[in-house]
Amino acid sequence: MPKIRTTRTKKPPEGFEDIEGILDDYAKKMRDAENESHEGKRKTESLWPIMRISHTRSRYIYELYYKREAISRELYDWLLKEGYADANLIAKWKKAGYEKLCCLRCIQTRDMNYQGSTCICRVPKAQLRSGTVVECVHCGCRGCSSDS
Repeated sequence: MPKIRTTRTKKPPEGFEDIEGILDDYAKKMRDAENESHEGKRKTESLWPIMRISHTRSRYIYELYYKREAISRELYDWLLKEGYADANLIAKWKKAGYEKLCCLRCIQTRDMNYQGSTCICRVPKAQLRSGTVVECVHCGCRGCSSDS
């Protein structure tokens, strides 16, 4: 979550006003997801909407800087420092094979059933049996391999 701005904090760099409305919308969606009832859901399922919103907000900032080149380096660094995007996830997106990665937990091998494996959502759809419904336990992703 972004830090709270006060009179003592440093002002945002130039260009922040252009994207502030969209980031506020993401913050509102995040609050709604956090306050949503989790009755009847598994413990991990209640976190899935929060993970998705965090992912889309990070993807938005990533694409603004790397794909569209619409924001400055100074603004990009400030957004990462203030917590508007996940810097570690963006670092993985820049590497080959991880362009569509949903979350960092899906590539960690220690939380998986089989030692040394990754999450089921990282398996390309061509290698899965037809009719198999894939849903990540950690974030609810339905397939984030680069071949999907």
